[in-house]
Amino acid sequence: MTATATPPREAVGPPRTSVLRAELRRGAGPWVGAAVAVTILVTMYGKAPDWQSRWTDATDTLHVATGLLAGPLALAAGCWQGGRERRRGTLELLRSVPRGRLRRTLLAVAPSALWPAAGQLLATAVCLLATWPYVGGGRPYLELVAADAVALAALGTLGHLVGLLVPWRLTAPLLAVAGYAGLGIGAYTESAARWLSPAAEHSSPWDEPVWWFAPASAVWTGGLALAALLAYAARPARLRLLALLPLAAAVAAAVPVLRLPDEGPWRPDHEASRPVCDSGTPQVCVPALDRGLLPDISRTLAPLNERLRGLPGAPVRWVGGPNGPGAGETELPDPSLDAVRGRLRNPDLYLNSAVQWLFSETCRSEDFAGPEVERLGEVHLAVSEWLAPTPEGYGVPVGPSTERHLDALRAKSPAAQRDYLARYLAADRCRPEEVPIP
Repeated sequence: MTATATPPREAVGPPRTSVLRAELRRGAGPWVGAAVAVTILVTMYGKAPDWQSRWTDATDTLHVATGLLAGPLALAAGCWQGGRERRRGTLELLRSVPRGRLRRTLLAVAPSALWPAAGQLLATAVCLLATWPYVGGGRPYLELVAADAVALAALGTLGHLVGLLVPWRLTAPLLAVAGYAGLGIGAYTESAARWLSPAAEHSSPWDEPVWWFAPASAVWTGGLALAALLAYAARPARLRLLALLPLAAAVAAAVPVLRLPDEGPWRPDHEASRPVCDSGTPQVCVPALDRGLLPDISRTLAPLNERLRGLPGAPVRWVGGPNGPGAGETELPDPSLDAVRGRLRNPDLYLNSAVQWLFSETCRSEDFAGPEVERLGEVHLAVSEWLAPTPEGYGVPVGPSTERHLDALRAKSPAAQRDYLARYLAADRCRPEEVPIP
């Protein structure tokens, strides 16, 4: 019997997963992922008071930071990684390896595509975990987070291909500058094409994206990168026609985006703006998105509501959100302007702002005129300071006339103060001569 020789294990090529792991570990890939994560986290940390109380604010800010800052970084890092073998003089050696050009290119591109996306996902997870304890409602748009990860991978891939084709050492920094300018200009153009940019900004907390926008965005950016990759690496030449498939998919995904109306892919989120109210009088109602702030707002408005309770002309409800007040209601100041981590940062200032909203009027210029206007301003400021003094460091100094009105209010008995406030609320503040003097 003839024995069959078994080749030694060393002659068997390593599994593809082992080759991919080795490729991901070499070069600057891990450092690029870390740089992307740090860039996003540092940017988000500096803006934490603006986003840490709402899921929508967190994901919107993450989207802009990813596209506008991490995007150019992924481009430049991919370009540097793509030119690595040419700089080392090992390009011809790699071409002699018994692997197809497409497989070889895919393995080489993997760090440029996967590490920026991994850094972005890590930074996003940290920011969402930092938001979770303080939000009152809504949800993070995880589908947009996934689309942003695809966009970063696509930018890293495109940068890698540029590095393979252009050996100049300054290509990477110049590509980063061009990418920043291109993404910025594309994000702030007035046409619907801005929604094709990975850095397009949207800042309304009362909207949600249409269901198909995130998948279309991922197909758009991923399709362009895959088409460029196949056009470069597919061999023989006839296989380059395969690049037309992802290119066609990208164009097909872009068409509905380009046909969006002025408001873009965003639609009103009725659940986020649904009113949630306390049991006080006057009632305090905030949108469901800010329900976590309701106890704080109710506690802040309690002294003012105590004085308004039962008075004719007092509001029936304080309401917040995008729908505006109805009959007998008064609009609340936007709590997000003063809220940090689910709490009002300056309750006294919020109370003072609520008083200003209570007394605000929309007057025609022909009615709001005459010598009594200055007196009305003095009386208005005195009543506002009496109900909710302006915190130190805000507002304008109180003049002598206003101080006299304020002293007169403070000197009245509680019953007289209540009577005067009822008369002040009932007066037409667009007609200064009808406003009573304390």
